[in-house]
Amino acid sequence: MKAIGFKTSLDITEKDSFIEFETSKPIPGSRDLLVKISAISVNPVDFKIRQIGAKDTVLDTPKIIGWDAVGIVEAIGENVTLFNIGDEVYYAGDITKQGSNAEYQIIDERIVGKKPKSLSIEEAAAIPLTALTAWETLFDRIRISPEKDKGKTILIIGGAGGVGSIAIQLAKKIAGLTVIATASRPETIEWCKKQGADFVVDHKNLISSVREAGFEHVDFILDFVNTNFYWDTMVELIKPQGSIASITGSSDLVALNKLKTKSISFSWESMFTRSTFQTADMEEQGIILNKVADLLDDGTLKSTLKETLIGLTADNLKHAHQLLESGKTIGKIAIKF
Repeated sequence: MKAIGFKTSLDITEKDSFIEFETSKPIPGSRDLLVKISAISVNPVDFKIRQIGAKDTVLDTPKIIGWDAVGIVEAIGENVTLFNIGDEVYYAGDITKQGSNAEYQIIDERIVGKKPKSLSIEEAAAIPLTALTAWETLFDRIRISPEKDKGKTILIIGGAGGVGSIAIQLAKKIAGLTVIATASRPETIEWCKKQGADFVVDHKNLISSVREAGFEHVDFILDFVNTNFYWDTMVELIKPQGSIASITGSSDLVALNKLKTKSISFSWESMFTRSTFQTADMEEQGIILNKVADLLDDGTLKSTLKETLIGLTADNLKHAHQLLESGKTIGKIAIKF
């Protein structure tokens, strides 16, 4: 099969930052699906792994990255029970295994969902990783309850990005929250409003902008940009007994003691936790993806796809990574094979 990978971590402008090569089609294990991939999308985790996955070394075999994918099940492992050959599926992958930047991929059936019927393959490819991340952040980490928390306020830092775009929709349409999202450019402000944000505030002057919108404090905060940079701002804006969650990690120590006086809870979210550690509830990711597919098919949610590139090529992946690394992308970028 054809695949695209890298043997050393290079700047994306370098000729061999991605290389095309031929490799053996993988063989599914006990609970694996072999998927013939038809479309993928790219996420910030892609370029972050590319930048460090072979730093200061040269790999013997190219590393294949990429996680979001849509495709058709071509073969199944002997203990697969959730899918059949010929099923159209979508998923966000497993960071411990080879990625989706290839013609075929094996994937554990427990973290796979049925492709939304109403979406094109590229529209569906834009969804899995960001939807799982947003869903887990809202409902698994800070445990928002649509019944108990309806009408409460949530601040989403990074509203126009891939995760922010679907988080706005989930927070508004499913949780029933009043959604405040950050953006600063006219096109990102409009995009956030299109996703369902009730208010869009300027991340450059976040505290004053939130208060000018009429909110002294908010019940929940989701950080999809930079935990360290926004830490003191989040501490100031969060209500007593509120919750903060972040997906960004931290290069420095996080001053959790600043949350004590207000009795604030703080959570990290990593979408790859369930697959990496083979958790007892690993199958929950497939369940979430099926719920999201139903919500997309009935029109409650909409795809966050913004741009589509055509062809599984090194040049297309380079272009997609360059766009992501600029920090100015809106929504998601897909590649249709």
